[in-house]
Amino acid sequence: MAGTINKVILIGHTGDEIKMHYFEGGNCIGRFPLATNEEYTNKDGDRVSTTEWHNIVMRNKAAEICEKYLGKGDKIYIEGRIKTRKWTGDDGNDRYTTEIHCTDFTFLTPKGDSSAKEKTRENPQKTQAQTDKTVSEDESDDLPF
Repeated sequence: MAGTINKVILIGHTGDEIKMHYFEGGNCIGRFPLATNEEYTNKDGDRVSTTEWHNIVMRNKAAEICEKYLGKGDKIYIEGRIKTRKWTGDDGNDRYTTEIHCTDFTFLTPKGDSSAKEKTRENPQKTQAQTDKTVSEDESDDLPF
């Protein structure tokens, strides 16, 4: 294989509300933690459950949609890529954080079960790209066979 791939797929529950950061020019970034769980039986026959926390980063319109409709504890499907950031802490030491930069997402919590802040508007279940794909597939329903 000549190329490389950096792709992450996660299904998990949000650990907090999305935190938004706005910039000049109208751009924004939203960040929230996502928990994924794994359960297995160890060699002693005991059931073991572990939780892994992921730092999710969304940009612009995707972040605004998630801020509006996504609440703490909601289930979400995330596709993205791993990025590691480096910075210098207050003590002068280098610090690192690993984030998942979201490229696509789907809300998985049913509308009535959502803990999102605003429930009066309809909760979109798919991103715009997925909606466009669904619309083009639905147009083929007029075929006679």
